[in-house]
Amino acid sequence: MSIKAVVFDAYGTLYDIQSVADVTEDAFPGYGEIITQIWRIKQLEYTWLRSLMGRYQDFAAVTRDSLAYTLRMLGLAYEREAFERVIERYLHLDLYPDAAAALTALKPRQLAILSNGSPDMLNALVRNSGLDRLLDAAISVDAKKIFKPSPAAYELVGEELGTAPNEVLFVSSNPWDVAGAKSFGLNVAWIERVTPEVMALACVENELVAPLTMFKAIRTQMDELGFAPDHRVRALSELSMIA
Repeated sequence: MSIKAVVFDAYGTLYDIQSVADVTEDAFPGYGEIITQIWRIKQLEYTWLRSLMGRYQDFAAVTRDSLAYTLRMLGLAYEREAFERVIERYLHLDLYPDAAAALTALKPRQLAILSNGSPDMLNALVRNSGLDRLLDAAISVDAKKIFKPSPAAYELVGEELGTAPNEVLFVSSNPWDVAGAKSFGLNVAWIERVTPEVMALACVENELVAPLTMFKAIRTQMDELGFAPDHRVRALSELSMIA
């Protein structure tokens, strides 16, 4: 296998989506964790619903709508300033600690992001985190007006980088994204940050399942969609051993 390009998902793979929890808790004391988890679940759900409905709105709109849903569902009143402060955190998500070093180790291959993020969101995030110095491209599905895991979204990799599917290693921690990329024909590495054994223990050892545990149970375990990753690694730092 000759890998010419390594392409990463952004949210949850290079960037820690849980890092919004500080601002959600600050804006809505006592509700930070539940807001963070429902917001992300609805954010993903809206991308899939809008794709199926043929009613595309970009990820910035989806992110705002899913936060508005979450706050309304919880009965939380808010002022515009608090809402915008929470939304702004998506432009300053924390990188996973091993992200920059992992990308550096994969050079001189082409390095890119393929993300549901809108161009403005994605470009700001990459710039604010300093990854613009390492990436050759930050590709947004907005060019196709449909979200991953639509095959049309993964087509953008070859169109932007000039690669064939078998020349690309696609990296994601999101199982639904892994299945979509593998179905399209890319080589795929799954960042398995949470094992089934750990999840099982977390769910049975507590009478009440915390919102973060529930999120991990439904969004971090490999889905039964008939497509398995080519590689399973526990951290971004392990990618240099397979690419």
